Amino acid sequence: MAGAGALLLPGLMPKTALGKDANYALKDKKVLFVHGGWKGHEPEKCRDIFVPWMEAEGADVTVSDNLDIYTDKEMMEGLDLVVQVWTMGEIAGEQESGLLDAVKGGVGIAGWHGGLGDSFRNNVAYQFMVGGQWVAHPGGVIDYEVNITDHNDNVTKGLKDFKMHSEQYFMHVDPNVKVLATTTLTGEHAAWIDGTVVPVVWKKVYGKGRVFYSSLGHVAADFDVPEALEIQKRGIRWASKSKYKPLPKWIQPAYPGK
Repeated sequence: MAGAGALLLPGLMPKTALGKDANYALKDKKVLFVHGGWKGHEPEKCRDIFVPWMEAEGADVTVSDNLDIYTDKEMMEGLDLVVQVWTMGEIAGEQESGLLDAVKGGVGIAGWHGGLGDSFRNNVAYQFMVGGQWVAHPGGVIDYEVNITDHNDNVTKGLKDFKMHSEQYFMHVDPNVKVLATTTLTGEHAAWIDGTVVPVVWKKVYGKGRVFYSSLGHVAADFDVPEALEIQKRGIRWASKSKYKPLPKWIQPAYPGK
C-alpha cells in the first residue's frame, strides 16, 4: 500500500493537494509505538503496517510491548508522538500518569479502534484524554458506510464516503471533539438505536497535545481499504505536530451533518 499522499485511487487526493510538505511531516520526529493488549485486534500485524511507513517518512521510531515505557519521564518528554495499539488490559497509576503528563506537555497521541478507544476500561482520566470510549458494536462484523462530514480538514480533504466490512463502533464521545467522519447505525441489531449517528474520526486537544482517533481498524486487513489507511496516516501526521504548530481551538458541541 502506498504512503499517504501518494495514493491516486478514486476519491483520494494527490500529495500536492495537501501541501508540498505532506510527506515530510514525520521527518526527524521521535515516535513511540506501543502495542499489546487483546490479540484479536492484531497489534503486531498493525505494527508491521505503520512502523515501516513512519520510518520510511523519516521518523525515529521506538517500539515497545510494555506499558512501563510510559514511566520513563525523560524519554516521554522527548517524544513528538505516541501511537498506541493496546485494547483493554490494565494500566498502572504510574504508567497512566506518565502517558497523560506527556500528552498534556505537548506530545501528540494517535490511534484507532480498540487500540486507543477501548484501552484501560477502568481509567476515566485516560478516556478523558482520548475523547471517547467504545461501548458496543451491534451485529459484530457487518457492512456499513463511513460518511465524511468535514471536507475542509486535511485529514479528510478530498475523500468521499466509503464502505467498510468490519465492526461498526457505537461510542460514548466527548462533545468537544472535532468530528471529521461519522457512521449511521440501523436498528437491525438493536432497534432502539436506528438512525443514530456516531462519530468515526475525530481530533481534539488534551493540555498542549494533539489527539487523533479513528474507530476503523478492527483487524489489520481493514487498512486494505484505501480511505481507512489514508485517514489514519494523515491523522498520525497531524498529531505529531503538537510541539511545532499552534494548537487548534474549537468548541463543537454538535456533530456536523453532510
